[in-house]
Amino acid sequence: MKPLLDPAILFFVFGLLAGAIRSNLEIPAQISRFLSLYLLMALGLKGGFALSASGLTAEVAISLSLALLLAVVVPAAGYMVLRRFVSGFDAAAIAATYGSVSAVTFITAVQHLESSGTPYGGHMAAAMALMESPAIIMAVFLANHVRSLGAGGQATTGNLSLRKLLHESLTDGAQLLLLGAMVVGFVSGESGRQAMQPFSGDLFKGMLSFFLLDMGLLAARNMGKLRGQPPFLLAYAVLGPLVHASLALLLAWLAGLESGNAALLMVLAASASYIAVPAVVRHAIPEASPSLYFGMSLGLTFPLNILLGIPLYTSIASRLL
Repeated sequence: MKPLLDPAILFFVFGLLAGAIRSNLEIPAQISRFLSLYLLMALGLKGGFALSASGLTAEVAISLSLALLLAVVVPAAGYMVLRRFVSGFDAAAIAATYGSVSAVTFITAVQHLESSGTPYGGHMAAAMALMESPAIIMAVFLANHVRSLGAGGQATTGNLSLRKLLHESLTDGAQLLLLGAMVVGFVSGESGRQAMQPFSGDLFKGMLSFFLLDMGLLAARNMGKLRGQPPFLLAYAVLGPLVHASLALLLAWLAGLESGNAALLMVLAASASYIAVPAVVRHAIPEASPSLYFGMSLGLTFPLNILLGIPLYTSIASRLL
């Protein structure tokens, strides 16, 4: 119950309620964009400072390897399951959405670990960045395969060329800001941490609360897209993240990761993208229905992870590891 009383989580719940009663409360798009960039920059700095203090260890390499493995296995398995119930294009889009990650879910999990005093590695921010692109690339190749089966073997990438898609996936501004801030934090070390404490430390909780208020409003307004959807897809939006988190926990246990890093790996595996992937997939796979992959990830999976998933994954990881 204690995690639900966190001010940031309460602001998210408030946003859900305000959106549910159709209040005209609204965060301007430019402010929302600034908040997301601030959170990524602050997270990158925190990760860089922590990595500078701990150094490059074997656990860093293992964690990043496991993150990359999950970024490939989760969308591939998701596509094989979903292909039995929806079209190949929808299966590819949903698999990409759930194979990628949610930065806000990860940032909320980091704040939860810090509030509970659970140590974690700063390199997990790099793991998050590493997991975002593979699912998008895989989804496009899967969609091309579906097109080739119905178009005489000719594969395309919708409105985006493969080269442009790869460029956008690997040079996305949010990812570059996160990684660039990590480099700055790593290079500047302890002196940089002390200098940036008012920015990346003192302001962080308030900015996260403001952003989660906006996410609550957005999630509530997208829950309507779930009406009339097949029960299997609703079940996948709930049970899929739990299966993905369980797989991450198994890998973390086999690799001997510490509980904090294992919890963040579970959060990454269980989260679903609602910004980066939908933006790319909408152009790369125009045959897919946005109401499916966007509605499922933002309307159901995101609120469940924020309210229940993060404390659940953290608790399980701390008890087992």
